[in-house]
Amino acid sequence: MKLVIISHTEHYKSTEGEIVGWAPTINEINHLAPHFETITHLAMLHNSDAPPSTNKYTVGNINFVALPVLGGKGLFSKLKTIINIPKVIRIVNRALKDADAFQLRTPTGIGVFLIPYLTLFSNKKGWYKYAGNWNQKRPPFGYRIQRYLLKKQQRLVTINGRWPNQPTHCLTFENPCLKNEDLEIGKQIVVDKSIDNKMDFCYVGRLETPKGVSRIIEAFKNLTIEQKNRIGYVYLVGDGSEKSDFERLAKNSDINFKFYGYLGRNDVFEIYKKSHFFLMPTNASEGFPKVIAEASNFGCVPVVSSVSAIAQYVQHQKNGFIVSPITAEGLKIQLEDILQLDTTTYQNLIKSSQKFVQKFTFQHYRDRILTEILS
Repeated sequence: MKLVIISHTEHYKSTEGEIVGWAPTINEINHLAPHFETITHLAMLHNSDAPPSTNKYTVGNINFVALPVLGGKGLFSKLKTIINIPKVIRIVNRALKDADAFQLRTPTGIGVFLIPYLTLFSNKKGWYKYAGNWNQKRPPFGYRIQRYLLKKQQRLVTINGRWPNQPTHCLTFENPCLKNEDLEIGKQIVVDKSIDNKMDFCYVGRLETPKGVSRIIEAFKNLTIEQKNRIGYVYLVGDGSEKSDFERLAKNSDINFKFYGYLGRNDVFEIYKKSHFFLMPTNASEGFPKVIAEASNFGCVPVVSSVSAIAQYVQHQKNGFIVSPITAEGLKIQLEDILQLDTTTYQNLIKSSQKFVQKFTFQHYRDRILTEILS
């Protein structure tokens, strides 16, 4: 079977001249590829340096086809998308001619016109992936249109979480991020983890206010000196336009904040392995951040907000902690409880978190694609 995947995934040319793309999506496609004759990935090729968060295709039957770089919030960005509609449709049509099936990954700027186009003018087998917050009360206008169109679909749609009145063609689907060997390593890591000495914390993601980075820094700054003495390091992995502001905010805090830029997958996993708790007090529009499953697998207990589907996997004081309200003070309250934990309680938390991560393996995802969607 020949599969076409259409997405807004950022691609770049590496210094060696290879095409690389945002690692989570590329890893997913690399694991799907052996089960197809070919996979053609239509996505956006940026004319800038590739960040460390990218990866290359490792399977020879994957073909990359560049789309124009579109999207953004400004008026110019919207006009550019409108002008390029015919070009995008031509590229999609050319790729679909020899394909047996397609996947369109949404929400994305091009999804506003590609969902109705594929619905009305393509008879190929296909499905849509909605990676955002399916239950968001006030989504951006473009997201709202796409979600409405997907609810009215006859084709299957994969979504994050399970919701009341969920249409039957909308399937709850976990996004993959772990290999089977990662699970085995995680089981070994969990056995030896303890909090007898100082506790280490980490955050992995975009360094921006909606994701909760400033809440993390403020919460730690507001702890007492005695509580701060229990803290080892707080690792902040990622980048963003606000990074320098967060670095200034973290100064003179009596906490060892350690800022990284983007790191590769293996380096991020090393951060999880040496950290005891994963922090994400986000109020951004989320589906289910893969980093929560990754961290949990390596015994890094999630301390997160109840946004979208997150609380469907993370249960308060059973396999993690839910921050409420989503403020620096709300996080500080959870940190104060965490700092009173003993190793036995902590061990129970990390063992419980091993149960839900099995749904986030590439094998589980691949098997469901082949048997529930393309069979």
